[in-house]
Amino acid sequence: MISYLFPGQGSQIKGMGGTLFDEFPEMTKQADDILGYAIKALCLYDEKRQLNQTQFTQSALYVVNAMSYQRRIKEIGQHPDFLAGHSLGEYNALQAAGVFSFEDGLKLVKKRGELMSQAENGGMAAVMNLTEKELKECIEQNGLNDIDIANYNAPTQIVISGLSEAVKKAQSHFDKAGGLFFPLNTSGAFHSRYMNDAKNIFEKYLKGFSFNGLQIPVISNVHARPYQPDQIKRCLSDQINHPVKWIQSMQYLLEQGEMEFEELGVGEVLTKLIREIQSHFIAMKKDQKNRKSAAGAKHAQTKETDEKSVAKSQAYETINEDDVKLIRKKEKEILNKKIDDWNDNYPIGTRVIVAGYEDKLETRTKAMVLFGHRAAIYMQDYKGYFDLDEITPVERSE
Repeated sequence: MISYLFPGQGSQIKGMGGTLFDEFPEMTKQADDILGYAIKALCLYDEKRQLNQTQFTQSALYVVNAMSYQRRIKEIGQHPDFLAGHSLGEYNALQAAGVFSFEDGLKLVKKRGELMSQAENGGMAAVMNLTEKELKECIEQNGLNDIDIANYNAPTQIVISGLSEAVKKAQSHFDKAGGLFFPLNTSGAFHSRYMNDAKNIFEKYLKGFSFNGLQIPVISNVHARPYQPDQIKRCLSDQINHPVKWIQSMQYLLEQGEMEFEELGVGEVLTKLIREIQSHFIAMKKDQKNRKSAAGAKHAQTKETDEKSVAKSQAYETINEDDVKLIRKKEKEILNKKIDDWNDNYPIGTRVIVAGYEDKLETRTKAMVLFGHRAAIYMQDYKGYFDLDEITPVERSE
């Protein structure tokens, strides 16, 4: 099975779309007519520096994502098994599933972008290296009641949202909890209670549209489950002031069986998140399997009535547990040594080459342990974590 994923706001970059506008002239003209400006000029040249303004960003991404999907279908002639999109990208998933036309989708996105751009005094920040539980405990214990969780992006990447001053004041608390705090360049507190007014207006706007049934299952950001035909308008309005449950959405898809993911549109933001989610998912399933096996073995042992058999089973269990402890201790020592060796030899700001990436990146943090078993480091230029095994310092390679 395969799932196509569409990125949202934050993935935009000058030059995005490339030759797509010439490949799909009819869609380009439709976009120009609806938006009232040349979408090709905005995406490729951005002479007025509008691409990073929400009311322009969302429309531009929607158009490029939609064209990317059309190109992919044209290339392979086959539709995916599932569709999903991160925030704004969910509109592309619904359009690809036949819920609405390209034009109607763009009208919705245009209105959505305009409403969200009007939100003032809001701020957002990505908090890295804290689990959902740790982050929620930090919020509760420090009385950060003005902060909402906006995006569950990855197991150790969660975005918070709130009034700008509240977000700034929260940084010291997350720092003390061991988190890495990265303010985002947004003017509004998206996906939070502070978007209630925008949500209510958009809800009324949605009443002017009629939607079709889904030809392909689309995973909802709000529920992390497939859209139901009678929930489309409700989910699209709720999405504005509800968190994006991206981790949960991807876990749902992973639960469906052997799944491939392909990101369409701009960049590889979602591809990077998927790697982390998959890694955590596999580790979680392995742990569940081990626990189940251990519980089953323990249950079987209780049925033994022969004292000699019981004694042998208990002896075997004791030896096995000791072996496991020794293995885990050794693995931890190796992991810590790998991290210590890196931190002793390479300071923050080291230029590196990462397997699979052409551009050189720069480290933003020291190496650290993620998920209790992974040696990783955060990259400034890519804004994400990479395994130490994937990284080669520039001085070693040149």
